[in-house]
Amino acid sequence: MSGRAGPPGRPPRRGAAIIAGILLLARGQAAGFAAFSGTAQGYLSSLAPLIAFPLAGTLVALLNGQGLDAVVTFLTTLCALLAPAVLSHLVAERYRAADRWLVFATAFNWCQWLIPVLALALIAVMSALIAAGLPSRIGMIAALGGLAGYGLWLHWFLARRGLGLSALRAVILVVLVNGGTLILLSLPDLIASALAGHGA
Repeated sequence: MSGRAGPPGRPPRRGAAIIAGILLLARGQAAGFAAFSGTAQGYLSSLAPLIAFPLAGTLVALLNGQGLDAVVTFLTTLCALLAPAVLSHLVAERYRAADRWLVFATAFNWCQWLIPVLALALIAVMSALIAAGLPSRIGMIAALGGLAGYGLWLHWFLARRGLGLSALRAVILVVLVNGGTLILLSLPDLIASALAGHGA
């Protein structure tokens, strides 16, 4: 036995457990939820990396003199990250599943990393198919459709199994959360357009 293995009964590294949980959930196996703690600290730990990358990009943009545009972009990204949590908690309370929300929200945050990985895989596959003769427009539509479809299914699966909702209620949560987030993200542009039209 290698000396790296550690003493018998030693729990797996936290990072490895999280990755294993993500991969299980990605395949529709609810056992993956066991990798995520239903605590506020666990939730904040899942949120921190999602905020850290855009924050670092914003700081670089500020150093390059982009100023207000960089701050607005970061705030928009922050809204996109936090709105699903707020909206899903409201729905979970309505369906009396708030006690399971922290586990759901933590798993949801970690599973967001699946989307860019899947996007890269789809781009590689579609690039090969396009090189083999598939029309690029069809390839693009297929890639975007597949990515969107999987993202919505994963959200539905996490809601149904993480919050213990019925299939229909999980659909309602996905629609309300995604629709509400899109509306919130669109509000600044809508208000700006309304003010501009009023001023004209």
